[in-house]
Amino acid sequence: MLYTAFSFLISTILNILTFVLLLRFFMQWLKAPFQNPLAQMTIALSDFIVKPARRWIPSYKKIDLSTLVLALLVQIILQFILLSLRGFPFAVAGGAIWLNVLLVAGLAIIRMSLDLFFYAILIEALLSWVNPNTPISGVLSALTRPILTPLRKWIPPVNGIDFSALVAMILLQMVNIAFISYAQQSLNAVF
Repeated sequence: MLYTAFSFLISTILNILTFVLLLRFFMQWLKAPFQNPLAQMTIALSDFIVKPARRWIPSYKKIDLSTLVLALLVQIILQFILLSLRGFPFAVAGGAIWLNVLLVAGLAIIRMSLDLFFYAILIEALLSWVNPNTPISGVLSALTRPILTPLRKWIPPVNGIDFSALVAMILLQMVNIAFISYAQQSLNAVF
């Protein structure tokens, strides 16, 4: 029982850190405005680890790789902690375990990225009905634009109602369930 509680606590803390790092990465990559409460909170929560990492991990063509690499490292550390808590025999597992841990961590990053876009679309859709001019609307618009703009070309509004957000959320969940979850289950079977 203590193992379950500790695993939950460690997973929650490291997954939140990963989510914050991914949010920061995508906000910078998609040129979201940083003069709002969400962006300022993201910077405040991740500066302690991003600023030192930028000394060793350079940017590539204005893409801040340090936040993405840190998110992957956090997930790798999480996988090692969870396997260690279960008593996984690393010493006799061989070299293939390292590739599996890296693949599981990479899939977790992809899954969390899909979740980030899903929640951004959902929150933007809900706020568009309640208060479309909230301080975080610029960030949400920047995060959802790459997904919703192509869909809006194919799915015109029906009687003034835009269904592209609904279609995008369904497609994101389908990818998450059909491909990412299946691949994670296959890799976790090794452990």
